[in-house]
Amino acid sequence: MSPSPPASPLRRLANYFGGLFRKLLELRDTPHAIAGGVAIGMFWGFTPLFGVKTLLCLGSAWLARCSKLAAVISVCLHDVITPLWPFLLRLEYDIGYWILSNPHRLPPKIEMHHLKLSEMLQWTTFLDVGLPLLVGSMAFAVPAAVIAYTITFLIAKRRPRKPLPPTA
Repeated sequence: MSPSPPASPLRRLANYFGGLFRKLLELRDTPHAIAGGVAIGMFWGFTPLFGVKTLLCLGSAWLARCSKLAAVISVCLHDVITPLWPFLLRLEYDIGYWILSNPHRLPPKIEMHHLKLSEMLQWTTFLDVGLPLLVGSMAFAVPAAVIAYTITFLIAKRRPRKPLPPTA
């Protein structure tokens, strides 16, 4: 009997996500706490705050009394869409620029070849680019969090639950 061929990358990715989802459902917490943690992770995952997403996620889950582990797992799921980040960031910037401009208009075309590092690190550049990017990310973050909460809550409510340990 010959060994089975190695799994395709798509199959391995599906198995990985299935394992993460099973870990979420095995958490010994209430359906609301798990779903809240997943929603918080999804929310912060869409923001362009790359260096502090996980910390903000943990702090938000702690303040909301939701599952911190579920929040961290779901914020890390956004690492899978890394190849799509340039497209997503541009879309978030365009939406944020449109929201913040008065009257509403699309942003001008960005020319990257003339920018110098010293110009990119100025506060005015950060506010000109970062603020629209952050505002535009909310257009994706809020609906994703609501959908993630609803789906996770419905699934977690139906799972067989192990009893929670008694609190002292």
